[in-house]
Amino acid sequence: MKFKRKTVVLIATLAIVGLGVYFLPDIIIAVRLRAVDTVVNEEIAKGSFPGAVVCIGRANKIHYLKAFGSEVIEPFKEAAETNTLFDIASLTKPVATATAVMILLDNGKVSLDDKVAAYLPAFGCNGKEDARIKHLLAHTSGLPAYTNADTLKKQFESPCPDKVIEKICSLKAVSPPGEGCRYSCLGYITLAKIVEIISGKTIDVFANENIFEPLGMDDTTYNPTDTLKERIAATEIIDVDENPLRGTVHDPLARLMAGVSGNAGVFSTGRDLSVFCRMLLAGGTHQGKTILSPRAVAFLTQTQSYGRAYGFDVSSGYSWIKGDFTSDETFCHSGYTGTSIVCDPETKVFLIILANRAHPHDKGTVRPVRMKVADVAFEAFGGRRH
Repeated sequence: MKFKRKTVVLIATLAIVGLGVYFLPDIIIAVRLRAVDTVVNEEIAKGSFPGAVVCIGRANKIHYLKAFGSEVIEPFKEAAETNTLFDIASLTKPVATATAVMILLDNGKVSLDDKVAAYLPAFGCNGKEDARIKHLLAHTSGLPAYTNADTLKKQFESPCPDKVIEKICSLKAVSPPGEGCRYSCLGYITLAKIVEIISGKTIDVFANENIFEPLGMDDTTYNPTDTLKERIAATEIIDVDENPLRGTVHDPLARLMAGVSGNAGVFSTGRDLSVFCRMLLAGGTHQGKTILSPRAVAFLTQTQSYGRAYGFDVSSGYSWIKGDFTSDETFCHSGYTGTSIVCDPETKVFLIILANRAHPHDKGTVRPVRMKVADVAFEAFGGRRH
């Protein structure tokens, strides 16, 4: 009998190993994820960033959610909490803008092959005449990466959203549309304007009504209200009074857009973003709420052009944030302020890192923590080195 019990245990153990990450006991995963504490605390001690929230989970379960360090260190100090809101910067691109475009696609309101000039006639000049919606989504429109926000501010004062759009429309293409990939905030500002033209709603209203509210992402918003500001991680100190940006978007062009932009502007929490990740990993539905069709999720998260999906990154030069223990299908995105999302469709594991590396003087770094935490997180669920 004793021999038989040992045999059963051995067979069960081999079965778990053979079937991989889906059957690892939660206790083993929890023990492995403790290494995240060490990594993040070491980086804070080095001065890489003041504080962070890390959220890791799989399918419909959060396995790890912890806050570290401070959400503000100048001119006063305030500890980070798991419900701290962060300026998620360029995560706005896939979480709000690209998802909004996919919702319009699902509803038959737009085609990926539509010319940008069909919605913004002034855009169709200087080599951009043939630029399509899909080119903006994949950063292959030929637009430059950015434009000088200070020049526009001096000329028109701030905010001046219409002038930003006029400037983008007037720019000369750096390369023919569809030829070469150049990560461009300008392309996503343009996409948000197109969402507004088609729907009649600005991107903040559209995203709230069609993404954040249906998913129960109650702490996710553009232009947070004053009641939320004491929970927001500060970014850079840019004014003479030495007050950090706190609830005001960090990106200069997004500030010119009055905080409502396609490239940046969303504030969110680790828990809220975990809901968004789980929705994507479940094929567009979360707790009975369908946000996207499986086809739209595929466009948003699977390689379409130059290693990029129509929203997320899959294998471009920026995809190093995935680490070495994820599948080839893993999609990801990062934000300038220190934020990132990584999701592996093969294992259904997601990783969210929210750090305030731009606080207080825009001198922090998150490259080491992104790489180290990604390796710990995905190996903890049984991922194998690639």
